[in-house]
Amino acid sequence: MLMKYDYLIVGAGLFGATFAYLARKRGKRCLVIDKRSHAGGNIYCENVEGINVHKYGAHIFHTSDKEVWDFVNSIVPFNRYTNCPVAQAPDGKLHNLPFNMNTFYQMWGVKTPAEAQAKLDEQRRDAVERMKEEGITEPRNLEEQALTLIGCDIYEQLIKGYTEKQWGRKCTELPAFIIRRLPVRMTFDNNYFNDSYQGIPIGGYNRLIDGLLDGVEVKLDTDFFADRARWESIADKIVFTGKIDEFYGYRFGKLEYRTVRFETETLDEPNHQGNAVVNYTAADVPYTRIIEHKHFETFGAAVYDNPHTVISREYSTEWTDGMEPFYPVNDERNQAVYEQYRTLASLESSVIFGGRLAEYKYYDMAPIIAQALNHFK
Repeated sequence: MLMKYDYLIVGAGLFGATFAYLARKRGKRCLVIDKRSHAGGNIYCENVEGINVHKYGAHIFHTSDKEVWDFVNSIVPFNRYTNCPVAQAPDGKLHNLPFNMNTFYQMWGVKTPAEAQAKLDEQRRDAVERMKEEGITEPRNLEEQALTLIGCDIYEQLIKGYTEKQWGRKCTELPAFIIRRLPVRMTFDNNYFNDSYQGIPIGGYNRLIDGLLDGVEVKLDTDFFADRARWESIADKIVFTGKIDEFYGYRFGKLEYRTVRFETETLDEPNHQGNAVVNYTAADVPYTRIIEHKHFETFGAAVYDNPHTVISREYSTEWTDGMEPFYPVNDERNQAVYEQYRTLASLESSVIFGGRLAEYKYYDMAPIIAQALNHFK
């Protein structure tokens, strides 16, 4: 006879682990199961040559929610990492991101906010005039939206190729709302995020997950769907963090995703690109970016203490069965399908759905923590 639990938590990712931590603190008995051979979901790290490698892509924690920041730091202290990505354009030149005075100087040679604003206004005006000549009153797609927001130079050099690789579709086929808000700063500020707090757990994300799951019973290499009836019988409630369409047997059809393939390489050099994140915006470069993992946790001259470095090239691709789903495809068809599943989920009294797969929504890490915290308020 299997022991009864208060919660069976399906998925040992960030939402599942945080939920388990909070439930255990309240005296609840939890069992966490995960079909992977490791906990942590997509924030799991592998240690290679003393470097914590983000196995499923770069994860940078950022938030303005002090409660969330204090919570994660109570589990493991975070470092001072600041995300300042660089983009290599099709012409080979490097540009700072997000779009700021450094970017505008690199693109046009302008040195003051007034000069940059004048150049942006000129390019935006040209785009709007061309659309009017064609009888277009509102941007119909991502390309038209981007041109009206940032102009042709930055769009062609830094947006177009990268976006088409990321989504596997032409910008003219992507909806305008994807890029409706573009961050533009009239300051020399390369900090990608506007949040009050950001960083990486000192020692890597595994320390965060290990802290959250400390004292919680965990079974890895365990597939909920392989013996669903058994797992549903051993707990009063289920916390489900997997694909919501799979939970309901795909009765309304499968939801679509984009996914990422990683090509990771250990190099016999201490410093390959000088930055954690370098985007490649040229359409003829097959990968979207290169991540150099040591820069997330090692700074300044200390980078050279380790004679090795690890890089990962990221290739965005269509998702198929058996691949890890990363990004929901938020078009009309998929949203309509998801709404049918969400309606079913809203009727469940013994199942809590949480996380990006269960809610078919792209989440940053901090909102996932906040979501779990809110369940216990």
